[in-house]
Parts: sequence; C-alpha cells; structure tokens
Amino acid sequence: MAQDKKVALITGANRGIGLETAKQLGEKGIIVIVAARQLSAAEKTAATLKGSGIDAYGIQLDVVNEADRKAAAQFIGDKFGKLDILINNAGVASADGFVSVISQTKDEELQRIFSTNLFAVVALTRELLPLIRKSEAGRIVNLSSILGSNTLHADPNSPIANFKSFAYDASKTALNAYTIHLAWELKDTPIKVNAAHPGWVKTEMGTDAAPMEIPDGAKTSVALATLGTDGPSGRFIHLGNELPW
Repeated sequence: MAQDKKVALITGANRGIGLETAKQLGEKGIIVIVAARQLSAAEKTAATLKGSGIDAYGIQLDVVNEADRKAAAQFIGDKFGKLDILINNAGVASADGFVSVISQTKDEELQRIFSTNLFAVVALTRELLPLIRKSEAGRIVNLSSILGSNTLHADPNSPIANFKSFAYDASKTALNAYTIHLAWELKDTPIKVNAAHPGWVKTEMGTDAAPMEIPDGAKTSVALATLGTDGPSGRFIHLGNELPW
C-alpha cells in the first residue's frame, strides 16, 4: 500500500525517550509505529498518542525475539509498503552500575547486554532494510551513549573518565562501529545512518539525578530522523554537535 506520509518505527517506545520521540515525530505529521515488548503496552501507548491527534500504531516487538522482528516487518510491509525511519531506541543497562573491577565482568552480563544493545539492533535493521530501501529518504538512528566513546574513556581528564561500566559501554562502542559500517555500505543510497547520544536524561535508566528532561532527550533522535538530503551520515551526534568515537 503506497503511503505519502512518512512512516517511523521506534523500538522501546512505550515510555521514556522512545515515547517522547514517537510523540515529537507524530506531531510533525509522521505516522509512528510504537513498539514494546508487550502488545498491551504498545497498544496503550498508541491509544494515548492517537488521543493527541497523532497517527499511531502499536505492535509487539521484543527486539531479541526473531519471530517478533519478522512479524514487525510483515506488518509494516503489508500496511505501508515501506519504512522511512527506524529508530533503534530499545536498550538495557548494566545491572552492576558503574564498577571499578572491570576484570570481574561476568559472561552472562556481557551476553545479556550485547543481545539487546547490539545483536538485536543488527538483526532488526537487517530485517527492515528492504522496506527502508523503498523510502525516498530512509533514516536509521541508533541510540548510543557518550559512554561508548573510546576517545573520551581513554582521556583521564574527560567528564566520563571515572564512569566505567564495561559491558554497557562496550555494547555502545560496538553499536557505534556498526553505525559507521552500515553508513559506509549505504553511502550511495538516500539512506542516512547515525548514532545518537540523547544525553543524561531523567528516565528509569537515567534516574532522577540526570540533568536533562525527557523532551530534550528525544531531540537528537528526532533531528537525525528528519535530516535533509544534506545531512550527515555515519556520525555520532548529540544536540547537533559531533562526538568523538
């Protein structure tokens, strides 16, 4: 089914930055597909957005579940025939928080975090890329973190130098590498791929200690999702500024 309006899929969109991203994109007239691990949560979120005049649909999408990923692609293909924007927003943090004993990082922790923060992003993007290729101006936004910057972690004077959470940080570093590689693959297409650092935001993951409010935390994702043809690709961005890899 042909669609004149842009269509966006946001993973982990039932709360926090994902929900706000869906709201801000919807307010721009973009059709938003809000994905959550539980269908009830996705449908409730979509209903709330619809109440604000946003064209929203809720789908079940546990990003680590292959059947869910395939079902999402089937739904989007059947309903819209294309996907203009993919925002890989879903992610998990380390259960251990910031730790100084990096050498004691458990295999289970690495596998849990990489499964969601990297492997699922690669798999979902691969599943949806044929639909994104049908867009006149596809945009892929990978939610990273400044904690994935090797440059800043290696600098003892940087603001993140003493905030080490190896499993989480390494998953975002790897996600940044995927962003660079995918952008290179798609360099001769209209598709742009970028990594977004939303900032330290008052969410369940960020806690109330964070300095940024949720509406500001969604701004980078929204900006990268709506880049013009002259916008960057293969970059690591926070509120319009480029971060070091």
